[in-house]
Amino acid sequence: MLARVRSGALMGIDAVVVECEVDMALGLPYFNVVGLPEGAARESKVRVVSALKNAGFDLPQKRITVNLAPAEIRKEGAAFELPIALGVLAAARLMEEEPLGHYLFGGELSLDGSIKPIKGVLPLAVAARNGGYRGIMVPAANAAEGALVEGIQVLPVAHLREAVGHLTGEAPLTPLTRTGTAPESCRSEVADMADVRGQPELKLALELAAAGGHNLLMAGPPGSGKTMLARRLPGILPEMTFDEALEVTKVYSIQGLLGDEQALVRERPFRSPHHTLSDAGLVGGGPMARPGELSLAHHGVLFLDELPEFRKNVLEVLRQPLEEGVIHLARATQHITYPCRVMLVAAMNPCPCGYFNVPGHKCTCREHRVFDYHTRISGPLLDRIDITVQTRPVEYHQLAAKTPELPSRYYRQRVQAARERQRVRFQDTPGVHCNAQMPSHLLRRFCVLSPSAEKDLKNAVQQHGLSARAHDRILKLALTRADLEDHGRIEDVDLRLAVDCRMLDRRGWLQTNTQGAVASPLPSPVRNPPSENGGSHGFPPYKS
Repeated sequence: MLARVRSGALMGIDAVVVECEVDMALGLPYFNVVGLPEGAARESKVRVVSALKNAGFDLPQKRITVNLAPAEIRKEGAAFELPIALGVLAAARLMEEEPLGHYLFGGELSLDGSIKPIKGVLPLAVAARNGGYRGIMVPAANAAEGALVEGIQVLPVAHLREAVGHLTGEAPLTPLTRTGTAPESCRSEVADMADVRGQPELKLALELAAAGGHNLLMAGPPGSGKTMLARRLPGILPEMTFDEALEVTKVYSIQGLLGDEQALVRERPFRSPHHTLSDAGLVGGGPMARPGELSLAHHGVLFLDELPEFRKNVLEVLRQPLEEGVIHLARATQHITYPCRVMLVAAMNPCPCGYFNVPGHKCTCREHRVFDYHTRISGPLLDRIDITVQTRPVEYHQLAAKTPELPSRYYRQRVQAARERQRVRFQDTPGVHCNAQMPSHLLRRFCVLSPSAEKDLKNAVQQHGLSARAHDRILKLALTRADLEDHGRIEDVDLRLAVDCRMLDRRGWLQTNTQGAVASPLPSPVRNPPSENGGSHGFPPYKS
């Protein structure tokens, strides 16, 4: 007696259909699961037998063999227990096999037959739709997550008896219907930019980064507002589209990070891991091959505070994902791809003590310590950062000023207007949503420079020895500035700002001066008040 039930195994952020073949034959009572089960999947036979007995089903005393095919894919987790239990009932002829072919099943069984929530229901629902199945049968706690996918039925079950009752026609279940097609505009209470006094250069840098999806590095002494402003970045980012929200939700679903009342991740992620993070914790992997912090920040922000304190091997694994937007994990038995289209926002002090070249403070670091501190961040990684800005201590008159600062909604409106221009620009380019994601072959098409801006770019490349990647990123950032100011093309003020944002590319940024001290790696910003049209950027000036 043979029965077949179908479920799904996670491969990256997608689910692969797995066929659970259940054979019941004469012989000594024995229950065996084959097909490369791991961990909880290998232990499922014990829970399945107990759940069936406690749910009131009398199983014949026979030899039961369960095969999870294809056998080359590792089967992890307890999601196979519901389909195995249904397959056992069908093989014992306690129910018909035919209804089992219309659905994909997933659920963890309790010993009393109740069905517990599982991870990865959203990828399972996508696999059911793509495979032409009628729908999925999943735990009631995960049903809202599966209902995000159109074109399939989502059957919520709380007990094994309910699943059998629906499949036999005795007590049909009502499919859960999808309630919406787009993320609701319901931002959580995030801190407002108006709470931060001063720091106009840093606020402009955050606005540029948010408008174009650019990577940002902030360097300055402790207490100058780096972390405070970084945590306010989600408040000025544009809303996610439904497709973006669905991609993020898939990552959170397979990690089991969705809340009880949360079916869809509606806000852009903001991840801020501690500097003791391992490379596997950052890019993913480990024994269970799960996504890391980079993928959890997909379509959002990855904030690395105290950047030089991260281990060097952790920082170096950032290089390829920041360029490609995906992570490829190659293992002996499988190859997994995770998405990681993120904005990298990092913060650091100018030296280990934090007060190198800070007026009114004395640096206690020796010369070699300052040099070693900065060389913890490699040149190739710095080359992938579009904006570098130095912060300075907030002065008393700024702290005591009665004039209100601009709120987050002001910056958000400007960012959304710039992103809308980019959406129209890239509407025929799949996978490109902002300027930072623009491939090199589109630079000539969209980055149109004025004659003076083109001359400034040539001088900057020759004067500072900029790499080809730095050249392209300068053009992308200049285009973002043009989008913010609604320029028809890249003007010289846009280009100069983009060049000024790459301070660490300048020759001699970390050299010893005539007194034997290490020269400041980050030039002090010019304290120019912003003009009415936002033309004065406040960054260290570039001189052609």
